[in-house]
Amino acid sequence: MKKVTPFLMFNDQLEAAIEFYTATFPDSRITKTTRTGKDGPIACAEFYVGGQFFMAYNGGPHFSFSESFSLFVDCKDQTEVDQYWDKFVRGGGKPKQCGWITDPFGLSWQIVPRRFMELIGDTNPRKVQAVVNAMMKMVKLDVAALERAYAEA
Repeated sequence: MKKVTPFLMFNDQLEAAIEFYTATFPDSRITKTTRTGKDGPIACAEFYVGGQFFMAYNGGPHFSFSESFSLFVDCKDQTEVDQYWDKFVRGGGKPKQCGWITDPFGLSWQIVPRRFMELIGDTNPRKVQAVVNAMMKMVKLDVAALERAYAEA
């Protein structure tokens, strides 16, 4: 275990959530589960998603996620953005603005192409602002449109 590990508190959908996450991301697996009773639901779990270790618990209805916490998905290109986006939408995710999507369990994800991070790292503030302005009008991030905004600034 690493020194700091994300610990997620679910209402009562832990089992469905970890099955969805590990099916969605390569290099993912469930390493430990504890059930409530012999055949009861999973109460707590340890798992890897995209190589990141997580711990989680079914905490009950008083626990819910907010957008103040999100998971950032580094996508190498538009194809990878599209693949993850489509998996989340098919799984019941709700698209938000600026490349964010809330999964069916209430957790927020940022599906971000690496190229966006490169473009906003430019030293020319006019180009950076043009890219940010373009991004603010998007739901799913579009690499070609971001690059067009950059080139035209």
